Amino acid sequence: MKDAVLIKSFQNGITLILNEESSFETILEEIAYKFSEARKFFGKASMALSIEGKPLTDAEEICVLEAIKKNSDLRIVCIVGHDEDTDKKYIKALQHMEKKLTGGDEGQFYKGTLKNREVIETENSIIILGDVYPGSAVISTKNIIILGGLYGEAYAGGNGQSDAFVVALEMEPERLKIGDFKYKTNTKQSKWGIRPKVQPKIAHVKNDKIVFEPLTKDLLSSF
Repeated sequence: MKDAVLIKSFQNGITLILNEESSFETILEEIAYKFSEARKFFGKASMALSIEGKPLTDAEEICVLEAIKKNSDLRIVCIVGHDEDTDKKYIKALQHMEKKLTGGDEGQFYKGTLKNREVIETENSIIILGDVYPGSAVISTKNIIILGGLYGEAYAGGNGQSDAFVVALEMEPERLKIGDFKYKTNTKQSKWGIRPKVQPKIAHVKNDKIVFEPLTKDLLSSF
């Protein structure tokens, strides 16, 4: 009998190949079983996820994410689409970010989600492998990269450096400050949580105000 789900790896991520003839319930059951069996193999890595084969709705994709979360220690930071060119640019941008921060001895990583009004403060650039929930904050004198959602507060360029930046896979901050420039949302905070096909964004100072732009390798290279 043909497997309902095949799991393959690619650079910085995993692909689920779904049997188009299998029911969604069967697919979910097999995902739960296979990721539970491979829990130790995958460990606590942060990865992108690609889904091929049987088309899924956004609601079904979220069910897949929940099944992976419940049956493994993996952190799925986003779902990438089937546009290979777009995906390659995304992966290159993430690699460029990590090289930019870890190229010297001043970058640091934090693995985990900030919640319950937790605050991280550092004089170095920092990569957060998790989300920043409302009420929590990241404060850095240099750059901030969040491989998750920014729904709380972020303060970069703490020494008045307006050339600093903040990157997040989902950018919906309560408050954000870069150098001496401040941004505060004027809209009601939306329900936060991982969403399919999120668009990584970078916040930086342009024409004396903070702007949000889609993340590209070329844009990041300009800093």
